Amino acid sequence: MPMYKPLPESLTIKESGIDGLGLFAKEGIGQGTNLGMTHLKIKDEIFRTPLGGFINHSNDANCVKVEFNNDRWHLITLRNIKEGEELTVSYTFYNV
Repeated sequence: MPMYKPLPESLTIKESGIDGLGLFAKEGIGQGTNLGMTHLKIKDEIFRTPLGGFINHSNDANCVKVEFNNDRWHLITLRNIKEGEELTVSYTFYNV
């Protein structure tokens, strides 16, 4: 039986130079990689998953949230990510 893992093996959470805690690559990650679900919509409410809870905003984001089935969003890399690099998105659900 598979165990639930809140983060992919390639990511970790640590102190961010942007704000609080952030998501960081433990290894190189290729462009176009789907890292998993960040947000889920149930009825009219949007909930963050553990993966979605630690993504910081950047105007020069290296990831994007992509919507699937009008009720879930996944984190996709926009370019190759280097080991130790923080993963960021341009916020769309929140005001910065």
